[in-house]
Amino acid sequence: MLDFIAGVFGSSNYWFIVVRSTAPILLVTLGAVITEQAGIKNMALEGSMLWAALVGVLASAATGSAWIGLLAGMAAGVAIALVLGIFALKLDANAVLVGVALNLLSTGGTVFTLFSITGDKGISSSLASKTLPVIRIPFLADVPWLGKVLSGQNFIIYVSIVAVIVVHVILNKMTIGRRIRATGENVDAARAAGIDPNRIKFFTLVVSGMLAGLAGCFLSMGYTSNFTSGISAGRGYVANAAQVVAGGTAVGSIFAALIFGITDAMATFLQNVGLPPELIQALPYAVTIVGFIVVTLIRDKREAARKLRLFSRGAGR
Repeated sequence: MLDFIAGVFGSSNYWFIVVRSTAPILLVTLGAVITEQAGIKNMALEGSMLWAALVGVLASAATGSAWIGLLAGMAAGVAIALVLGIFALKLDANAVLVGVALNLLSTGGTVFTLFSITGDKGISSSLASKTLPVIRIPFLADVPWLGKVLSGQNFIIYVSIVAVIVVHVILNKMTIGRRIRATGENVDAARAAGIDPNRIKFFTLVVSGMLAGLAGCFLSMGYTSNFTSGISAGRGYVANAAQVVAGGTAVGSIFAALIFGITDAMATFLQNVGLPPELIQALPYAVTIVGFIVVTLIRDKREAARKLRLFSRGAGR
């Protein structure tokens, strides 16, 4: 078994799949990070991904354009995020409960919509939907091993890398980023400083919905070539745990998403070693949960140590 795992980790095919598996989780984790920084938890990421995946397929099949499908899917992702915002910010409902409710409605709603439009149940097999292009990077494709991993990936995978930079710049280099953090840290203080907290939170929800929409479209137009029931497979929930592991940063999101991507890709290779398929399917999620617990315990320990140092300094005066 150890020789098998060592061989897998040295394979360029394995790391190609790691990159492919990491991209959708990275995008939704970035979406979770930016809303969390504003003080609102977007639990509707799962719903945004589901509707984006379906709408992207429907729009691309109807228009014959993968790009129109992508834009339509992103719009669907934003729409779900805005519904969450209306209930949570305008009607003062609990954002977590609203998000979970939207996810449950989306699970059944996407299947019902697909059946109503196409007559298909569970998979869009009758639709001639389009797929997003694969990008071959000339100077990288010829590099041994690395070229096989990073070149020839789907368009959205490269977009996800750009998204990390954009979210990092927004949160750390722009005025809007300071306003986002101020809103998340203390709403009353932000309001006293002339910041409209609801406007800031709606802005982060829009960005979050766009990122989840990209992830959803990748699942149905890049990762696979059709929509299937439950295609998001809990990635929206995983993203909310991953953003804690990421430490609320865009760069940290890469490492948090890689935890899922590495184990998800490993699960693909482990299908041939005789392990129960249920165990293999649960592996990426179990590892993410363990990572979440470990990071939380480490942070709690550091915070307790920091408070103890402050108390000791105060007592020594």
